[in-house]
Parts: sequence; C-alpha cells; structure tokens
Amino acid sequence: MVDAIGRDIVTGAYDRMPFPTEADLSRHHDVSRQVTREAVKMLTAKGLLVARPRSGTRVSPSHSWNLLDPDVLGWLLVREFSLDLLRQFNELRMAIEPAAARLAARNANGEQRAQIVAGLERMRLAEEGRDDTLDADIEFHVAILRASGNPFFFQMRAMVATALRTSIRFTNTIVGRSASVADHAAVCDAILRGDDEGASRAMRYILGEVLELIDRGED
Repeated sequence: MVDAIGRDIVTGAYDRMPFPTEADLSRHHDVSRQVTREAVKMLTAKGLLVARPRSGTRVSPSHSWNLLDPDVLGWLLVREFSLDLLRQFNELRMAIEPAAARLAARNANGEQRAQIVAGLERMRLAEEGRDDTLDADIEFHVAILRASGNPFFFQMRAMVATALRTSIRFTNTIVGRSASVADHAAVCDAILRGDDEGASRAMRYILGEVLELIDRGED
C-alpha cells in the first residue's frame, strides 16, 4: 500500500485533486483503517504527506520530500523522464563521488580494492554482452563509496544507484552510448596506486561527461 500510494504521489496523481480520506483509501485498497493509518504514517515520515488536525492529510510540496529515501528515489524513476532531475542527481554526485574516490585511494584495504576491481571487471564483461551494464556500473561506484571509509558517503549509495539508472536511460535512448570502461579503469588504477588526486580527477571527468551530455540534450 505504501508503494502504491507513494508512487501515485510522486508521479503526480494528486496534483489536481485532494488527497483521499482514510476511509476512501481503505475502500480503494481493500484494507483495514489500521493498515491505512500505518501507511499514511510511513509516507508522512518520508515527507510525502502532512497531516494536521481539522485540515486532514494532504500531499507535501516536492521540496519537502525526503529525496534520499530509497523508496522515494525509486518512485522518482517512475516519473516522466526529466533532464532537470538527471542534472540534479549528477550535480550531487559531482559533490560526493570525486571526494569518495580521493578517500578510497588513501583508505581502501585489500578487500575493498578487490571489490572495485571486480566492479570494473563486470563492466568489461558487460561491454562484451556477458553481464548487465547497469548492475556492473552501480557495483563499481558503490564499491568506491564503501572504500572511502566514510560511512556518510556509503549511505549515499541508493542515490548514486538511482542517478545511474536515470543516466543509463538517458545515454542509451538519447545519446546512444553507455559508460566508458576506459574512463572507469582510470579511476580504478589511480585508487590502486594510491593516487588520491588522480582518482578524484578521473571521477570528476566521468561525471563531467554526463553533465555535458545533459547540456547537449537540451539544445
């Protein structure tokens, strides 16, 4: 129920109509009032709804949504494709991932370095049609967030995964290209040799390419 209602909210089903009452929601989803109440509480905690005495429950403006919540991020993917959203995702990645790559070059242990290498190898296999392109790309970037040693960066993995899913949809359908394995290898190589500046620079280059593609897509 949370998934169904959350998806409806994020995709704009209630943009031009009041949010249903508890009784209406219970009837529509064929559940008890208690289940409905719990679902509304969960969606309120995610910032999608606001409930006030006497005024009832209404949809919160989008700037109040918890955009780092994995569910909210997933529902955003269901919305109509938006270059603005893609840019915002990648601007946030630009603020995080070069720093994470820098820290990974300084802090990564042997196991974490092996996970980065494994992600890159999956990307190579995907390029040959022997693995999933998107899953491999996500594994590589998440491995770097983990290897940074900063738990706050690792908490951003759901946002990075969602941004990559959006980026892949854009680059594959509009530009006709996927992530460059060579560019990702440059990040990996810099991390393995402990070159923190090189790792940050190589990651910034990857994200800068995406932002340039977005600008070209708007022309």
